[in-house]
Amino acid sequence: MPISAPDPLLDVAGLSSGYGKIGVLRGVDLKVGAGEVVALLGPNGAGKTTLLRAVSGLLPWSGRVQFGGRDLAGLSPRDTVKAGLSHVIEGHRVFTQLSVLDNLLLAVYDLPRHERATRVEEALALFPEIAAKRSERAAALSGGQQQILAVAQGLVRRPKLLMLDEPSAGLSPVLVDRVLVVMQRLRENGTAVLLVEQLIEKALALADRVYALARGSIVLEAETSEADLPYRLEHAYMATART
Repeated sequence: MPISAPDPLLDVAGLSSGYGKIGVLRGVDLKVGAGEVVALLGPNGAGKTTLLRAVSGLLPWSGRVQFGGRDLAGLSPRDTVKAGLSHVIEGHRVFTQLSVLDNLLLAVYDLPRHERATRVEEALALFPEIAAKRSERAAALSGGQQQILAVAQGLVRRPKLLMLDEPSAGLSPVLVDRVLVVMQRLRENGTAVLLVEQLIEKALALADRVYALARGSIVLEAETSEADLPYRLEHAYMATART
C-alpha cells in the first residue's frame, strides 16, 4: 500500500524517461516530504540515476513532476536549482583545474557577493577535509575528497531538496560516515534528501522511507521502521528478477 509523504515537496507521478529511443523508467510514482530523507534502492541498471536526472531536468520525461507545488515540465537544470532542488551527480563531477574555493563559488555565482561568501563558509565548515585545502586545485584532491567537494557544491545552494547519487562511491568509511552525519543535520534543519546508495544498511539507518526500483518500475515502498523490511526488499528484487 502506498505511504503518503508528509507535506509532499517532490511529487512524481507516472514518470517515464530514458535515453533517446531507449526507455528506462515506466510509470514511476514517488514522493518526498519536506524535511524527509528517502532512500532509493535497486540493482545496477534499475533506473535510479535516470530518475534523478529526469527530475533535475537533465533528461526529457513524460508524466508529472511537481516540486513545492510547481510543475517542473520544461524547466532546465538551472531552473530546478533556482527552485531549490540540488542534484549531486554520481562520480564527483568537479572542475579539477579550479581551486576548492572557486568550485564552491561557481555553484552560487548568481547570488550577491556577500551571500556567496557566507554560503561557502557554511559548506566548508561541514567538511574540514576540504576546508584545509580551499586554495588548492581540485585536481590535487583524492577521489574521496573530490566527492566531498561535489556534495558541498550541492549544499552551498541551501536546497529544499538535495538529491544524492551514490555519495559513498570512492569514500573511505570515515568519510562515508561524515557525509551521513551531514545528511542527518540537513534533516534536522528541514532539508529533504533523496538518497541513491549501494550501502543499503547505512541508507536504511538514515532514511525515513524507502523505495525499491527494479527494471524501471517501483517494486516496493515502505517505512524504514518496518521490522520485516530486509525480507520485503529481498523478495521484491527476486520477484522482479523472475519476471
